[in-house]
Amino acid sequence: MSKRFSGELGMKETEIASGPPSHRHANRVVPNIAKYKVGVPPKQSLFEEFKSTVKETFFPDEPLRSFRDQSKSRKFVMGLEAVFPILSWGRDYNLTKFKGDLIAGLTIASLCIPQDIGYAKLARLPAENGLYSSFVPPLVYAFMGSSRDIAIGPVAVVSLLLGGMLENEIDPEKNKTEFLGLAFTATFFAGVTQIVLGFFRLGFVIEFLSHAAIVGFMGGAAVTIALQQLKGLLGIKDFTKKSDIVSVMRSVWSSVHHGWNWQTILIGISFLCFMLLAKFIAKKNKKLFWVSAISPLISVVLSTFFVYVTHANKHGVAIVNHINKGVSPPSINEIYFTGDYLAKGFRIGVVCGMVALTEAIAIGRTFASIRDYRLDGNKEMVALGTMNIVGSMTSCYVATGSFSRSAVNFMAGCHTAVSNIVMSCVVLLTLELITPLFKYTPNAILASIIICAVIGLIDIEAVILIWRVDKSDFIACMGAFFGVVFISVEIGLLIAVAISFAKILLQVTRPRTAVLGKLPWTNVYRNIQQYPEATRVPGILIVRVDSAIYFSNSNYIKERILRWLIDEEEFNKEKNQPKIQHLIVEMSPVTDIDTSGIHALEELYRALEKKEIQLILANPGPVVIGKLHDSKFADVIGEDNIFPSVADAVQAPDPKTEEL
Repeated sequence: MSKRFSGELGMKETEIASGPPSHRHANRVVPNIAKYKVGVPPKQSLFEEFKSTVKETFFPDEPLRSFRDQSKSRKFVMGLEAVFPILSWGRDYNLTKFKGDLIAGLTIASLCIPQDIGYAKLARLPAENGLYSSFVPPLVYAFMGSSRDIAIGPVAVVSLLLGGMLENEIDPEKNKTEFLGLAFTATFFAGVTQIVLGFFRLGFVIEFLSHAAIVGFMGGAAVTIALQQLKGLLGIKDFTKKSDIVSVMRSVWSSVHHGWNWQTILIGISFLCFMLLAKFIAKKNKKLFWVSAISPLISVVLSTFFVYVTHANKHGVAIVNHINKGVSPPSINEIYFTGDYLAKGFRIGVVCGMVALTEAIAIGRTFASIRDYRLDGNKEMVALGTMNIVGSMTSCYVATGSFSRSAVNFMAGCHTAVSNIVMSCVVLLTLELITPLFKYTPNAILASIIICAVIGLIDIEAVILIWRVDKSDFIACMGAFFGVVFISVEIGLLIAVAISFAKILLQVTRPRTAVLGKLPWTNVYRNIQQYPEATRVPGILIVRVDSAIYFSNSNYIKERILRWLIDEEEFNKEKNQPKIQHLIVEMSPVTDIDTSGIHALEELYRALEKKEIQLILANPGPVVIGKLHDSKFADVIGEDNIFPSVADAVQAPDPKTEEL
């Protein structure tokens, strides 16, 4: 270890001891350090305290800062621009940007059309509803969204989740009208949920689902979706409605001798290999991203032509059949605003809306970080919610940001959300002119497209990194994964949320504490486990609490400090060290304390008093010291036993250290 320290161990807090090296000692205290009392912040009124708390909770980014000192007309224009960002960036739009957006829009349109048909089947909805969902919602988002890169439309995970939850309530084969109405109702309430979260600035709610849980949930959903596609890929007619891996594999193998269709398998596997090869080429050479983007459409065109020419549909190859032609019809009359299905639609909508929101915000922030621009999560929620409410009234189901399409959109050179408008126009032309041509599209191709798309949701590298960094995160990841794969998507999501909350509760109720020692030739005190060369101060135990002290952890912190004391006393007894006379609690990381925490400190003080050990507090923050004074605990412990730093606290109780 170097004899001089800088940086984190820098001299703002401490100074290097001077004098000949032979006189330096690990416990040497630099003389003439100025003595300061811990400052007590001015007392705030109840209203001021409440106002400050609300501001930091809901408005940490000060969204209205730019409105200050502006005229009323300017504020009105800025308000419109805040709701409709297109009014802001549209002023600087030019032909160069349009060329990039046009190419990007055409590229993602070629990808979204076959995907939408497949995802609609995944949601147990007619194929045209998938196409509608890439027509209306992207138009709304283009005017209200703040991301330049997100491509809007149906996604695999939300489609699977929505379809599964709807099917648990209504049989889509026997009650098609009610099933469709419930889908629109769920979409409506998904939008309402998203708008409410955004308008009331509750976006932090979705952050309770940890990254590890999301990785596991997405991976499990990808496996489940891929397994579901075995029905179309193998040409199986009698297939289980359950989504767990055991039921699916039992259904697959029980029909191996009489239910598989070799023509379907040939078509499906051939084009799946073609799309995977295209994906591999695009991954190896980023400039060839369009190869992967256009491969699904090429597969649809070629397979449809092949089936039409060979009449393979007469030999057991299942095809899409009819897709309704034309613009999406109004569906507001089909939404259940009353009756038994209202509550069911609300419940399904909230769940799907939250999942869709989590995916879209994660995608938006990823690309915003790459392009170095700021994405307002709350505005995004309002935009996503509005487009889903409008979508529910125009025969669409839940739409959100698609990672695969957004990645293609980004690589194709999009500049603004105009690429979504271009995509929407292409989908409109498809609905008006081309949908009859999809009649002979084999279901096996749709299954292949979905399998190829969801493979990217399985992030092996992220799982390995989670294992290396945090084992508890890995447990959360695997819990969500196995919950989805072996039980259901809904249960897997519930497990992901439960494990995320359990981890938060564990960290809050069992915070870390550490014994500190003095780094040689400095007045810096650090964790003795992290810095083995740090030495204990004779007669003094220094403990750092690495968390706020609340009712949920106050008793644990008190008991843990007393256990540290017992361990230290046993250690001193073995080493013939002086008896502990002072216990210093380093409170720099303690950002807050409640009445239970103060009560725990009082109990700790009394327990130490019986042992003739003085309790000393070092560097309590402004909130903590204010509450210690309000509760009179500062008077109980004594003002002389509260110090601005551990170094000051060490000097005061043991003057002998200056003689070392």
